[in-house]
Amino acid sequence: LDFGECLEEAVAREVREETGVEVDQIRYRGSQGWPFPSQLMAGFTAEYTGGEVRVEEKELEDARWFDLDALPLLPPRRSIARWLLDHHLQA
Repeated sequence: LDFGECLEEAVAREVREETGVEVDQIRYRGSQGWPFPSQLMAGFTAEYTGGEVRVEEKELEDARWFDLDALPLLPPRRSIARWLLDHHLQA
């Protein structure tokens, strides 16, 4: 987080800086422990508002859009990433 920044502002900034994508309507959905000491992973959903995906290679290995009928191998069910995907797919 940057000084004075709330989590939702950090999400918008990080997504923009790391992928070139603009988002809004950011909503906190949950959290889980992270495998590093004293760390926490927070899960959010957001609405796409613009931009083309480009990978900031110092921060990310990959970033892509997927069609619902062509999803990649999904993360384990106990992860917040999988919970977010399952929740979205059921909506």
